Amino acid sequence: MFEGPVEKWFRLEGKTAVVTGAVGILGKYFCRGLSSVGADVAVIDLDEGSCQNFANELRQEYGTNAMGVACDVTSPEEVGQMVEEVVGTLGKINVLHNNAAAKSKDLTEYFTSFEDYSYREWQEMMRVNVDGMFLVAQAVGKQMLSQGQGGSIVQTASVYGVVAPDQRIYEGSEYMGVEINTPAVYATSKAAVIGLTKYLATYWAKENIRVNAITPGGVESGQNEQFQSLYSRRVPLGRMGKASEMVGALVYLASDASSYVTGQNLIVDGGLTTW
Repeated sequence: MFEGPVEKWFRLEGKTAVVTGAVGILGKYFCRGLSSVGADVAVIDLDEGSCQNFANELRQEYGTNAMGVACDVTSPEEVGQMVEEVVGTLGKINVLHNNAAAKSKDLTEYFTSFEDYSYREWQEMMRVNVDGMFLVAQAVGKQMLSQGQGGSIVQTASVYGVVAPDQRIYEGSEYMGVEINTPAVYATSKAAVIGLTKYLATYWAKENIRVNAITPGGVESGQNEQFQSLYSRRVPLGRMGKASEMVGALVYLASDASSYVTGQNLIVDGGLTTW
């Protein structure tokens, strides 16, 4: 049972957090949120320079430890090396935010209709969004087991892993000048994230490793006005989300404030999935 002020339940001093996809649209906000409540953060993404530069920013801004590690989450070897490097430098892993997601090299191909969708593109998206999620959870979970102190794993899903997209909101919608939609591969992979989360929550429960998911709704990130307007009409709160509004959910699930919460999918979507 907790004692003292409630805000202490959310603190992460003395804890080490690993964040994958750490220099992406949401990743930097997630890292800053964890650092702001006292966690030492391992910044994990593809580009070593970007990871190390951002880790330096975290150290200077929050006075906590941070390190940057380049890692391709689809490579079992690189994932294993990443865990060894984090433990070697920061001593342990208490929190994993399994947040990495695929970024297509060709937006036109990524947003192609289902009927003409490339199997190669499907495989590439699945490799990161599902295989990478598995590999990182496996390696970090094994490390947590060896430490014998439990831990918290949080995995990023999506509203489109919960409900199907409303195709009407994509009429005249663009991102970076390309007509957009939500590809089936994205929805399918994010549904798999929720399934993996529930499985691992029960699998590791006896070891006090809690596993939960965060499901962000649509976040403003460069979509055109048409998309933002059509999407916002589908949301009870009447707008898209901001990246900063996803951080509180992560801090809650990473910290002892959620010590009796596992196997859950915390949806942060302005109410979209209630309609």
